[in-house]
Amino acid sequence: MNMIRLRIDGIDVSAKKGDTILEAAKNAGIKIPTLCFHEKLKPIGSCGMCVVEVDGYPDPVTACTTHVADGILVTTQSEHLSKLRKASLQLILVNHPLDCPVCDKAGVCTLQDLTVEYGITQIEYQLPKRKFTSAYRSTFIEHFPERCILCLRCVSACKEIQNIGALELVKGENGPQISYNPDKCVSCGECVQICPVGGMLEKKTGFRWRAWETTKVRTTCPYCGVGCQQLLHVKDGKIVQVTGVEDGEPNQGRLCVKGRYGFDFIYSEERLKTPLIREKDGFHEASWDEALDLVANTFRSIIDKDGPDAITGVSCARSINEDSYQMQKLFRAVIGTNNIDHCART
Repeated sequence: MNMIRLRIDGIDVSAKKGDTILEAAKNAGIKIPTLCFHEKLKPIGSCGMCVVEVDGYPDPVTACTTHVADGILVTTQSEHLSKLRKASLQLILVNHPLDCPVCDKAGVCTLQDLTVEYGITQIEYQLPKRKFTSAYRSTFIEHFPERCILCLRCVSACKEIQNIGALELVKGENGPQISYNPDKCVSCGECVQICPVGGMLEKKTGFRWRAWETTKVRTTCPYCGVGCQQLLHVKDGKIVQVTGVEDGEPNQGRLCVKGRYGFDFIYSEERLKTPLIREKDGFHEASWDEALDLVANTFRSIIDKDGPDAITGVSCARSINEDSYQMQKLFRAVIGTNNIDHCART
């Protein structure tokens, strides 16, 4: 592997050939501010926040799109760079509504954090306000075009991560904006998770909670046997949001529409909380011991009368691999039949 030596902020850094300055700095523990960059996406270079100075270059360059070269000297913090980053933020804030108190992203908004970090208290620029065509909504996702900063994360994620392409950059009434194709969208929510501001939000949130009011609990998605890793956002003992674990295997942050939005059933009043046994006059509640004894005795009666092959087992697709293994072991080794299958539909 060809290694390249460079200096960043006076620190000797080694990087692989083909790495960007941003990657080299991150691996060395040197922070460069970013807004449009995301580790899972190809560099976009739209926000201008990661500008750095390189000796021999006439102008600052974006660290996310500039590759390392042997012996270069890089500066990530200077008065000039600070002014450039403040100017980039102010240009974004000219058209960005200051509605943080009612935005679901408040507290976990990258733009909000950078605005505080760079001490921006007023906007020096005066530009015509952008006008937008009507915002779009899917079953679970709502777009707020006035909050969009055109970082293009959502567009890139829809194409590069989900391979769907339901989002694209188009020419709007008064400049570019994000467009949505309802025929392609599967409401996976990748765009919501990867949006750094409140441009993409979940419709079901409804301002019921703030980010700082929740705790995060990591778990495994219950909907199929893939084992996707989730973060449950919990307020007052109740799940209010589900997001993917970015560094979790096997999904690496991705979730399907069921895994991300299908948690309301937990709190349904119609959810069964105890076994039910059918009798002539309907169902009656029973204990687990009573229900299991009934199943076991019924199995014995069927086997004694018609043999073990008269019984078939279907393992639920929500089961983990270990549970499905135990299920087939029960039917093959205990009951004595190979009539065991797996239901892939959920």
